[in-house]
Amino acid sequence: MDGDAVPERVRAATLTDVARAAGVSIATASRALNGRGEVRADTRDRVFAVAERLAFRPNVLAQNLLSGRTGTVGLITSDLEGRFSIPIMMGAEDAFGAGATQIFLCDARGDAIRERHHVEALLARRVDGLIVVGSSTNPRPSLGRSIPVPVVYAYAPSQEASDLSVVSDNVQGGRIGVQHLIDSGRKRIAHITGEAEYNAARDRAAGAVGALTEAGLELAGGRVMYGPWNEAWGRGATRMLLEHDPDIDAIFCGSDQIARGALDVLHELGRDVPGDVAVLGFDNWAVVTASSRPELSSIDMQLQELGRVAANLLFAAIADDEGKLEHHQSVACRVVVRGSTTPTA
Repeated sequence: MDGDAVPERVRAATLTDVARAAGVSIATASRALNGRGEVRADTRDRVFAVAERLAFRPNVLAQNLLSGRTGTVGLITSDLEGRFSIPIMMGAEDAFGAGATQIFLCDARGDAIRERHHVEALLARRVDGLIVVGSSTNPRPSLGRSIPVPVVYAYAPSQEASDLSVVSDNVQGGRIGVQHLIDSGRKRIAHITGEAEYNAARDRAAGAVGALTEAGLELAGGRVMYGPWNEAWGRGATRMLLEHDPDIDAIFCGSDQIARGALDVLHELGRDVPGDVAVLGFDNWAVVTASSRPELSSIDMQLQELGRVAANLLFAAIADDEGKLEHHQSVACRVVVRGSTTPTA
């Protein structure tokens, strides 16, 4: 052979090749690889083994054309800062798979008219489904039943019970936050949180108070301290709490910003953190937790996991399995321990 000759390109295996080698019809091979229809377990295993041996890779474009799908989804958010929407989108991308599904991101800026415009534009692009990310955990209006593709509401649930919604379990988050403080040896635990009209504030408080009650402890300060979601409120509320009950040994805050305000006051008053008073935040917002001194322990809502769950729910709905789905799903929170709540000796 001529030394300058170019080797012949190896032809990629096709579905026909897989079917022939597995001794089944093309239709059976397709059903086995896509998990659709009734295929015997031994047949499915044989088809998968052959596909792996032949390094078969399905043609995504051809699959989409045959199924009438475009391999695209829309993600609409009203979260201007991206604190919630970006990790949710990252989790959704993980679930959709690299390159397998494209995401069109649209910012509605909290405007219903702008949101409707984005919905219409995405539908004109023939997206296969929509994920709608709210700016708070309060239920939001449904896009309605006239939308021709499946819709999943993430972070903020739909007001319509029959819609598909995925949310963080804020009650559980409040419960595990207080339990962490109790496990760290704290007994005089106060709770400063955001505005009472937000479901997140009420749910976190309910979980916190419930955990205290189960442990036979009372809420330090006598009541949940509701106020703005900012550092100024954290500072003011902490001063009020310590004036009323100077023996408080832990403050569980409904947000990381409130917690940073609490830390400021404790430092000003010469209270050691966590030696005298432990401080726990909520949201696990790296911008705040890493810059706090000591670094702030916080409750993580696992927003990337929420995004993955939302994407998988949308996948199932696109596959016409919506009637079999749990329409309201929640994602558990977790405690991220740092220096502000180091267990006492």
